[in-house]
Amino acid sequence: MRELAERSLEDGRVGSRPAARGRRNVTVNLAESPLSWLRARGLVSVRQYDAGEQLRDDYEAACLGARVTMRWDAAPTGSGSRGAPSTGTPGGPQLSAKRRFDAAVAAAGPGLADVLWRVVCAGEGLPAAEKALGWPARAGRLVLTLALDRLAEHYRLP
Repeated sequence: MRELAERSLEDGRVGSRPAARGRRNVTVNLAESPLSWLRARGLVSVRQYDAGEQLRDDYEAACLGARVTMRWDAAPTGSGSRGAPSTGTPGGPQLSAKRRFDAAVAAAGPGLADVLWRVVCAGEGLPAAEKALGWPARAGRLVLTLALDRLAEHYRLP
């Protein structure tokens, strides 16, 4: 899916480096994830991409993302017959997705799970993930590819 938008780069700068000529416009795909961006440029293999997408599918199926709106479910008022029904327990598919997600993150290991979650699940770009984890610039892609390889082994991808 493509959701293209025009963005203006202010004061002639692209990130922290100066642009060639003043102000420019760029087209960005708002629907593109950091992992698909890496795949489109050949920086991760198809196997690594598939492993990351499978992890993200499990993450979303388990409803592990932050809620951005208020829950409008009725609050339970008591244990009697007049109380609102309890809907707080997740169903079978959600629980199995959570188990698959937890097993995959555990298979990646504690040092690699952080970058997997940030880039694949939370949708952070590699520079933001490197900064948040306190890593040097351009170290994130190497660590991410190692994590995706472990994930592909866990998922038994060919």
